[in-house]
Parts: sequence; structure tokens; C-alpha cells
Amino acid sequence: MPEGVMKAWLESSHLSGANTAYIEELYESYLDNSQSVSEEWRAVFDDLPKIEGAEVEYRHSEIRDEFRELAQQAHKTVVVSGGSDAKQVKVLQLINAFRFRGHQNANIDPLGLWQREKVRDLQLSHHELSENDFDREFNVGSFACGQEQMKLGDLYKALSKTYCGSIGAEYMHMTSTEEKRWLQQRLESVQSKAQLSVSQKEEVLKGLIAADGLEKYLGAKFPGAKRFSLEGGDSLIPMLKELITRAGTHGTKEVVFGMAHRGRLNVLVNVMGKNPSKLFDEFAGKHDDLVGSGDVKYHMGYSSDFVTPGGNVHLALAFNPSHLEIVNPVVMGSVRARLDRRKCNEGDLVLPITIHGDSAIAGQGVVQETFNMSQARAFKVGGSIRIVVNNQVGFTTSNQADTRSGEYCTEIAKMVQAPIFHVNGDDPEAVILATQIALDFRNKFKRDVVIDLVCYRRHGHNEADEPNATQPLMYQKVKKHPTPRQMYANQLDEEGSVKIERANELAEYYRTLLDEGQCTVEQYRPMTEHSVDWTPFLEHDWDDEYDASIPHDEIKALADKVASYPDDHSLNSRVKKIYDDRKKMANGEKLLDWGFAENLAYAAIVKDGQRVRITGQDSARGTFFHRHAALHNQKDASVYYPLQNISEDQGPFNVYDSVLSEVSVLAFEYGYTTAEPNGLTVWEAQFGDFANCAQVVFDQFISSGEQKWGRLCGLTMLLPHGYEGQGPEHSSARLERFLQLCADHNMQVCVPSTPAQVFNMLRRQVVRPMRRPLIVMSPKSLLRHSLAVSSLDDLATGVFQNVIGEIDEDIIAKDVDRVVFCSGKVYYELLEQRRKNEQTNVAIIRIEQLYPFPEKELAVELEQYQHVKQFVWCQEEPQNQGAWYCSQHHFRQAIPDGTYLTYAGRKASAAPAVGYMSVHVKEQQALVNDALNAK
Repeated sequence: MPEGVMKAWLESSHLSGANTAYIEELYESYLDNSQSVSEEWRAVFDDLPKIEGAEVEYRHSEIRDEFRELAQQAHKTVVVSGGSDAKQVKVLQLINAFRFRGHQNANIDPLGLWQREKVRDLQLSHHELSENDFDREFNVGSFACGQEQMKLGDLYKALSKTYCGSIGAEYMHMTSTEEKRWLQQRLESVQSKAQLSVSQKEEVLKGLIAADGLEKYLGAKFPGAKRFSLEGGDSLIPMLKELITRAGTHGTKEVVFGMAHRGRLNVLVNVMGKNPSKLFDEFAGKHDDLVGSGDVKYHMGYSSDFVTPGGNVHLALAFNPSHLEIVNPVVMGSVRARLDRRKCNEGDLVLPITIHGDSAIAGQGVVQETFNMSQARAFKVGGSIRIVVNNQVGFTTSNQADTRSGEYCTEIAKMVQAPIFHVNGDDPEAVILATQIALDFRNKFKRDVVIDLVCYRRHGHNEADEPNATQPLMYQKVKKHPTPRQMYANQLDEEGSVKIERANELAEYYRTLLDEGQCTVEQYRPMTEHSVDWTPFLEHDWDDEYDASIPHDEIKALADKVASYPDDHSLNSRVKKIYDDRKKMANGEKLLDWGFAENLAYAAIVKDGQRVRITGQDSARGTFFHRHAALHNQKDASVYYPLQNISEDQGPFNVYDSVLSEVSVLAFEYGYTTAEPNGLTVWEAQFGDFANCAQVVFDQFISSGEQKWGRLCGLTMLLPHGYEGQGPEHSSARLERFLQLCADHNMQVCVPSTPAQVFNMLRRQVVRPMRRPLIVMSPKSLLRHSLAVSSLDDLATGVFQNVIGEIDEDIIAKDVDRVVFCSGKVYYELLEQRRKNEQTNVAIIRIEQLYPFPEKELAVELEQYQHVKQFVWCQEEPQNQGAWYCSQHHFRQAIPDGTYLTYAGRKASAAPAVGYMSVHVKEQQALVNDALNAK
């Protein structure tokens, strides 16, 4: 259709004016799929004026969006103005260029060190426009200025203020038109300028005074002491207070923070309300009597309440080790637990805020993993606010060319289409506006948002560092650069909002509070109550008595429920066979296997009103096709969970196949259990070997969290372990590493060998009031071993046996001259070989809990073997691995005086296992024969 004909047709058509919205919807459909509209409309859209000269310099994900935006606006202009002026199209192109690339020329570096070329797309000449066109009015399309037409001069000024001022907004990588429109409305309607009252400006000033005042006070009082100063990033304090106040005003009840060292002490005192006198005592080396090791002051967490117009908000700052970003999934897990407890599925009631360093957010892989989890079923929390304290140096002496490959440190956030606000830390009002928009976006769209607080670091990595040695030009500028407090106080004085005398009064008052050791946060309130009551779980140990017995009739009823599913639910033939067998087990026709007993444990827990949460790769089905807690209908793919159908008043049961990660998922579950002591939380490794990818979580949190921070955690970790000839990476869960971490009864390490044992072990973790981590070397081949079976009565006792003695009746204690200790799968190989050999002189004792070591139970079992001189520890693992090195002192202490203990197992090895089945079989037979002293 020729352009003139089309123009005349549109001008005379009833489709102009108010009907343009209808046309836009059709056009959106046409862009997605040209065949989705009628032939008549397709012809119209095919003949729309083409945009010429537009350079495709944007990222691949943005190209289609840009064309779509420009074409839609061009069509709207044709319909509304009845014309297709070439310059009109160029104006729309200019608007889009600012939306896409304005951030690249934004004034976001307070030191002015960033050398960035002028973006050609933002120049008038690039769009064949000039200042000669400034007085001409153009249609502004979707530019949210409140009017349809503007003079080009006014438009260009508005675009520059909006997108090239103190906020550089990146959002055009997002695919949601609704979300982009929303952000455009918020930014463009105010030209990226905060609308603050005088009282609000004074609050911002107070935050800057507090941030600056504390650092200067500490620097004078404790010169040279490490404090990882916030100086240069002072705007973080008013930013956080604005986030909390705004969140609380809109109904948020809890905020959970995670951050590394930089500025942490400042946040503790000036946001959380920690009494500064306690911080000063810590600097002076004074501390309250601690149970455990304690930790350095810039790792410590804190909890308090913060009053807002919407009520008190509970604040929790997570404890954080030196592994910078590992706290992020911990925070998300804590938030998810709080949301689950409040039965809040959308995330409105609890807000996660994570604070990152610029090098850390770009360099640490757990950041990507946590972003990836943000919308996954098991881990979503309704979005998070992620703040980067971007001091432009990184950790010690690095520069941007060394720390990342992308233009910004925040590039990773684009993987989840999070909007990113780069904001100049020396413009606190721009910081407040970015904060408000970020929080409102999170609350509306339930997605992550990133605020890149571009600032600087007034001192080195720590206060003993010398930054001039490696950043001479930067620190020549920093030395002369006024503080954010000084700059903002002068700005407010000049505009007449807050006089400089008032600013000085506020600074003096803050100094007085520090001198007197008083809380510096006006909104601070002591916690009226914890979000969950931990009192029942305090001061318990692993050997406390508990009653977990369960009547046989109740077990039978649970078994019937676990083995049932709707008649019209069509199962895969292999799964149906498993459930047919489970029905026989429930009826007493077959002994119970591992998978059924494990599911029964979960059933018993939820029957008592407690919750069960399980995550891991393939956890719903089970890596080894044994759990099948989720039944997939083969006809319509619907899913039925027997464990969600135990009783009307049961506790929640949730099992999730996790994202393909160990470290972030385990950290998430750790965070969950430190915030929720009730019920059972399980993380399962696909193979136990894969837990080494999460070693930092075991080292820094699970094994030492209680010792360092007093944080209790009842997390259960199932780590499939056993030597079946599957090679080095599918055999060993590295039992030795966990035993090496054991001390002070910090966690439990168990190797259950029967279905009854796993049933009672899992229930013990809930019924017993002690809350400490449980490491389980769970089986693979034993899942279907003919000897690894139990009866319903075995389960009903409710007792997990830390030690299991000899079971064969033909082994008479007085005839025994050799006792073999072992754990796990190797027991059944020893048992079968001994029976095959018809040996009656060897007794086999299973140590089912290796830590805390059950001295009393083993002593009782050994009373009948006081005459025996030969004791053996048998293991499948190489000698330098497994339990031998870490536990032999326990075995030696347990055996009678005058006896000796020997080792039977593989020789020491750098690899966990061999890679050839034939070699494996030979080694396995040799260690079994060695243990039994058989040929």
C-alpha cells in the first residue's frame, strides 16, 4: 500500500483517535506472529513506514525490543497525527536511544574518573536533528511526561535529566513491556529527580551525618584498627533506612540483611541500633563471656525492631564469614522460612536485602546461582533488593580491567532481567529516588532489583592498608574530595531547606550520643518478641532422652496412606511396581525397603503436625529411583503427592527438585533451618561426592555456626555414599572431611544400615529437642539389598540404634576371638562372606553414629567380648579417607585393655576410588577377607 494512500485511509478511518490502543494490541500480536492477525491488518502493518538509518549497536536481546518499540510508536504517530514525517520518527528514535543507552553517559562517578566516550546515539546529529528543530513540537509517543507533544528542546533537556543525570537506569534488556512502561513512568514523570519534603531531606542528612560521624569517631578513638570503613559510600545509611521505612509503611513485617565487611559496623550502629558502647568495648578487646569461639566484630549479626508508620519491622542482619557472597543464599533461605511460617506466598511480609562489593558481585559464582534461584519454585522469596557498594577498586589493589569482563559489575543481573539503577553516591536524593523505585518495583512485580551505589573508598581495603601505592591518581582525588555529608549540607543550606547551623547541631548531637554510649537510631526498638520461639530447643545435647515410639496400628495406617494414590492416576510401569510392592509392605506381606521406610518417616512427622521440606537434584523421585514422593500421571502429567494426603490437619510436606547447584542450595537450606527450628529440613546431594562443591557451607556455617555465633541449625543432609565400582566421583561422600570438622558435639554423623534405622533417625531429628546438623552417609545399593529390610514393628520402637551388635544367633560370644567394627554397606558384604565361610569366631558390630561417638552404647555391646584380643576396623574407603584416621582413637578407647586394633580396607590413595570394575571387585574382596581373617 503506497504511503499516501495509507495516510489518507488512516485519516479517514474510524480507527484513529481513541481506537489507537486497539491498534497497538493488534500490532503487538503482529510483531510476535504476523499470522496471528487477519490478512487485511497484516497488509496494513506490512506497509507501515520503515525506520531507516537506525544502527543496530545494541545487544542481541535488545534488538527486537528496540525495533518493536520504535515501530509501535511510529505507527501510533501516524494514527494520531495523521502524518509520517521523517523527523517525527527520528524523535521517537532519539527517545528510545536515551532509554537504551543514556546510562552510558550518566553522571554516576562521584570522582569523575570514568573515561567514557560520548554515545553517538544520544547526539541530535545522529538522528538527523539539530538545535534548529528545538522550537518545533513533536509527538513524544510513550515518553511519560504527561503530554502528547513537546518542543524538541524541552524534550532533549528532559531526556538528558532523566537518563544522563545522577541515575543511570538499565532496564531495556527486560522483555516485559508492562515492567518497562512502569519504570519509564516512574523515571520520566519526575525526570529522575526525587520529590522530598524538607523533613525528608533532613532525615537523609541525619543518615549521612551518622555514617560520617561514626567512622571519624572510630578512626580517632581506635587509630589503625580494622573497621572496613564505609567512608565514601555514606549514602548507604539513608538508603537502608529509607528501604526499611518504606517497606514497613507498605506492610512488611521483617527485613533480613546480608552483607560482607565494608560498612558493616556502620550498619550495625546506625541502622540496626546496636549500642555503640558495645562496639567500643569490642574494639578495646572487652567482651561478654562467650560460649564458643566467638568471631571478629565485622562478621557478627544482629537483630532489632525498627518503628515505621506501618508498625514495627523486625530486622535481622545475618552472620557472615569471609567468604563474601556466600551469605546471599543463606539470607534467601532465612526469608523463605519466615514467609512460610507467615503463610505468605507472595513475599510481601518479609524483605531480603543483600549488600555486595563491586568485585564480589562480578567475581563470585554464588551470585549467579542465587539470581538463578530467584524465580524457582523451591527458592523464590518475592524478589530481593541487591545493593552494590561500588568503591571502584574492588577488594585490595585491583582495577576494573582485572575484576570483570563486562562494562558494569552488575551485568550478571541481566540474566534474570532485573532492572539496574547505577546511582551517584554523592547525590543522596538520587539515591533515595532509586531506592524508592527499586522497592516499589520489587513489591509490584516480585522480582530482583539491583542498585549500583557508585562511590569510592576513602581508605584502603582496611585502615592499615596504603591505597596510594596502587591507585595514586584515584587517591589524589579522594584526598581532596569533600564528604557526602559536607556536600549535601551545603546543598541544603544553599537551597534554604536546612541551614548549615542546623546541620552542625545535628552533628554535635550525634557526637554526644556516641560519647554517652547511647543508641543512635531514633527508630530503634528492642525486640518485643522473636519471630519464632527457640526456647524449647536450647541447652539440649545429643544423648538427651526422648520418646519417639509409635503404635503399630498408627504405623500401619500411615503405611496404607503412603502406598495409596487415586485410581485414575496412571503411573509409569516401573513406578507402579514399586507402589504395588509398597501396598504389600503395608499389609505385612513383604518386609519394608529403604524408600518406603523413609517415606513413612516423613508421613509420621507431618501426621504430628510438623512440616517436612526436602530439596536436591532429583529429590522428588530420588536419584536412585527409590523415593517417588511425587507421582506423575502418565496421561496428563498431573502430580500426586501421597505425603500431602496423610490427614486433614497434617503438617506441610514439600519436596522440590532443586536447581543444579550444591553450594547455593545447601546455603539456602542452612538459612532456612537457622530461621525455623520446627519440622524437618533435608538437603540431598545427587551423589555424596558432589557435596564437595558446597564445602564452604560445611566449613563456615554448618560445622562452626553454633561455635562462632551461637546459631542453632537442625538441617539434615543426605549424602549417597558407597563403593559399588562407579569410579572416583560416584563412590565417596568424603566421610573423613565431616569427621575432621567434628568437635564440641557440633553435629552428628550417621551411617544407617537398615530401613528402620533411617525411619527412626529422621524422626529423632524432629522429636528430640536438640537442633544440630545431621550428616547422613545414605546408601545406593542398599536401597534394594535383600538383607537391608525391616518390619513395621522395627519402626514402631522409635529408637535409632547408635550401635548395632551381632545379629546371627549362631555367633556365641564366648567362641568369638575376633570383633570387626564397621559402618554402612560393607557390613552386608562382611555378613554374607562370613556366612558363606561358616565362620562362627567373628562378631560384627555396626557403628551407626560415628559422631558424637557412642562410647556408652559400644561399651555395653563389648561387655560380652572382654576376652577378645583382636579388634578390627573395616572400611571400604582408602586408609587416608573414611573414618579410620578421625575415629580410631574412639575405637582404641572402647576396646579392652591389653588388646589391639588393626585396619582392614583399601590402602591410602589420592583418589577416592578406582575407575575399573574389575579392580574394584578385587579390592573389595580383599578387604572383606582381611577383616574376617579369611583366605
